Amino acid sequence: MDQITLGYAPTRRSIFSAPDAVKYADLTRRKLEELGVSFVDIDDIAEDGLLHDEADRIRIAEKFKQERVDGLFFPHTNFGTEYEVARLAKEMGVPVLLWGPRDERPDENGIRLRDSQCGLFATGKVLRRFRVPFTYLCNCRLEDAEFARGIRNFLAVCNVVKAFRKTRILQIGPRPYDFWSTMCNEGELLEKYNIQLAPVPLPELVAEMEQAKRDGTKTAEVIAYCRENFDIAVGEEELTNIAALKVAVRALADRYGCNAAAIQCWNALQSEIGIMPCAANSLLNEEGFPVVCETDIHGAVTAVLCEAAGMGEARSFFADWTVRHPDNENGELLQHCGPWPISCASHRPTIGYPLAFDYPGAVEAEARHGEMTLCRFDGDNGEYSLLLGRAKGVEGPYTKGTYVWVEVENLKRLEAKLVEGPYIHHCVGIHRDVVPVLYEACKYIGVTPDLYDNNEEEIKAFIRGED
Repeated sequence: MDQITLGYAPTRRSIFSAPDAVKYADLTRRKLEELGVSFVDIDDIAEDGLLHDEADRIRIAEKFKQERVDGLFFPHTNFGTEYEVARLAKEMGVPVLLWGPRDERPDENGIRLRDSQCGLFATGKVLRRFRVPFTYLCNCRLEDAEFARGIRNFLAVCNVVKAFRKTRILQIGPRPYDFWSTMCNEGELLEKYNIQLAPVPLPELVAEMEQAKRDGTKTAEVIAYCRENFDIAVGEEELTNIAALKVAVRALADRYGCNAAAIQCWNALQSEIGIMPCAANSLLNEEGFPVVCETDIHGAVTAVLCEAAGMGEARSFFADWTVRHPDNENGELLQHCGPWPISCASHRPTIGYPLAFDYPGAVEAEARHGEMTLCRFDGDNGEYSLLLGRAKGVEGPYTKGTYVWVEVENLKRLEAKLVEGPYIHHCVGIHRDVVPVLYEACKYIGVTPDLYDNNEEEIKAFIRGED
């Protein structure tokens, strides 16, 4: 994961206490350093290290662009200069965090030094006039737990936005004929979101696999890794093909500058290379390079978003919603032939044969239980949304492939959303609660959040700093 860097621009207004504004700007700087936050300061541009002057703002914008900051943080260390905040935010076009330190008790003469909260009200209105989306962390003290939580949540939001805006997906083969549900509008994705595809025909993939076998070194390293981390129930030739496929996909992704892939995993691919691609997908997913099945471009976009929201702390997995739990009214089976990363597994996985195909190369293991986020980016007729919510792993019957039974709050409500659309039977999961991060990121990427738990007020409360 790339480091996320904030542009730090504390702001003040002249009629309030300048010394107190400087004091709180410095205290906030130290708190960010304590939290390990990477930030670009303005203390070398503004004489007092605060944003309130137009000439300074122009130079600050130049510096932030040169440093390629991923988000802007505007502490209102007194009332603040709302139009300078809005001008800078509009020009930069990155996520914006508003916050101000809680004001002290008026002194014995009734004098208030900062009025930070009042300034935040003004800035929020002006940002709306400028049509600049922003995140608001409610007025609190630097020592309050919600401050650290809010900063970390915002860094993850910035990471999602950064990943989404540079997404280029390696498309290996066309979608399988039978999968009309995974068709996408390539031109629209480019026009609306700058999401780019790098299509690769199957012969190019096969040629890259042959090159990987001839070179040998990387393929041998992957084979050794598989023997160390999997039980192997396929032959030597099949294992070599799995390793060569993994090396080939990574090489193609690097060549075309891609941060995710969608592969045509049936049926032409198997007859070309003699294996299912699932185990190779699993290996790539474990590295943090998302690969999804059935040339599901929207699924690959979902995986990029989910990985970025997790900040590298957990790997995501690509799954089918398949069947309802036989005993749990809100239970559902998430399953796929075997592309899930091994860090999701509850036990040592096996490379063997899938449920529905004769070719080897699938991974078999039940995933760990625990709390998860499930999500799906999708769209049709020019409108796109992100279905997202929480689930937890539960006990259920054994089945083939990589799988986990999950329980959600209201399966019938979720099922109706999946059928009525614009979603399909594919989703991405991660063993983290990243619902607030993904929800907030939607406002910056132009995608509508769709909470299947029907808990929007709860998510908003978390973002603004409530317990």
